[in-house]
Amino acid sequence: MITVLEGAPPMEAAIGALRASLLGGLDPEAGPPRSAVPVPRGQLLLMPAHWGSYAGVKVVTVAPDNPARELPRIQGNYLLLDGETLTPLALLDGIALTNVRTAAVSAVAADALAEPDASRLVLFGTGPQARSHVEALRCVRPIRDVVVVGRDAERTRAFAEDVEARVGSADEVADADVVACCTTARTPLFDGSLLPAHATVVAVGSHEPDAREVDETAVGRSTVVVEAVSAALREAGDIVLAVQAGALDPGTLVGLADLVRGRSPLPPERPRLFKSVGMAWQDLVVAAAHFEAGRA
Repeated sequence: MITVLEGAPPMEAAIGALRASLLGGLDPEAGPPRSAVPVPRGQLLLMPAHWGSYAGVKVVTVAPDNPARELPRIQGNYLLLDGETLTPLALLDGIALTNVRTAAVSAVAADALAEPDASRLVLFGTGPQARSHVEALRCVRPIRDVVVVGRDAERTRAFAEDVEARVGSADEVADADVVACCTTARTPLFDGSLLPAHATVVAVGSHEPDAREVDETAVGRSTVVVEAVSAALREAGDIVLAVQAGALDPGTLVGLADLVRGRSPLPPERPRLFKSVGMAWQDLVVAAAHFEAGRA
């Protein structure tokens, strides 16, 4: 009998599970690529994975016009399977899972990249991922000053009040310790020359090779970390377009697993950038943690 699980694990638990999986030998490069099928109103995404005692698959829809209908832009479900017999074990809400795991991965990276006393966050976006990133980054750094930058003034004000932040502008990147880009933008959100040398950027908004939130100036100045080099060169417009512009040598990309395992020293006096496209192993690890917590 399949267990239907509500929500997702607490953020700190998700961060811990993802970090433990990388320290335990999980290889992000080994996962199968995401299958994306265009349909008239968006995309259908299929994301299978296997790790340890579990396998699973997330089926997701992306419908860009849905917010105007007061519906989620991203919808879907996750099916968790026993890794040995492939027997279905649990069904999870794909939206709740995605919101937690994406921000939790950013927090794992930021915990290895950001200055220990990083306290000032400039946040682009006012949607579910922006909200999750405030929570996740507060789990790993003493974030006290949050500046929110959004397109809709009224929505931005309401969001800022809700997460105990203030409304600001893109120029405030110049004073940021951490910058989080959580938008559907297809063009850069800020001038990369403004980024302080000590700052860390996490960018999670797109998984398409022709869309980006960070310009080639910021990418070229930074030590760039990605979940998996193969996935980044296939799906991350922030990376693909910077390589095409000659601003980034793909041979310098650092994998998240190497970073977490301490195999990649970070050069001083350079910004750090983590570009995420979202990968199936992340959903599996977080879904399995949620299942095991419920079973316990």
